Amino acid sequence: MGNATRRSKGAAKELGGKVERKVGRAVGSERMAVRGRARELEGRDEKESAKARERVKGKVEEAVGAVQRGAGRLLDDDETRARGALRNARGKLRQKANR
Repeated sequence: MGNATRRSKGAAKELGGKVERKVGRAVGSERMAVRGRARELEGRDEKESAKARERVKGKVEEAVGAVQRGAGRLLDDDETRARGALRNARGKLRQKANR
């Protein structure tokens, strides 16, 4: 299961929990409200966990790109330097998209 799937399943579970909590409050069922809140928090944790995985992958990609760019500079290879810069930028973007 990919991170996008984990993230969307977590968001769906969080939303379902919010609905269950509000319905529980509306009908006066404390048990349903508490169960909904637990489900909401579980979904939020799943979503945040998926985002954290993506941030780590982005950080690794950023570091690999920096090394590749540096190797390109040392070897005076413009193509390797450009690939490294692109990979570095993709890593930063991946991190930013998953804050």
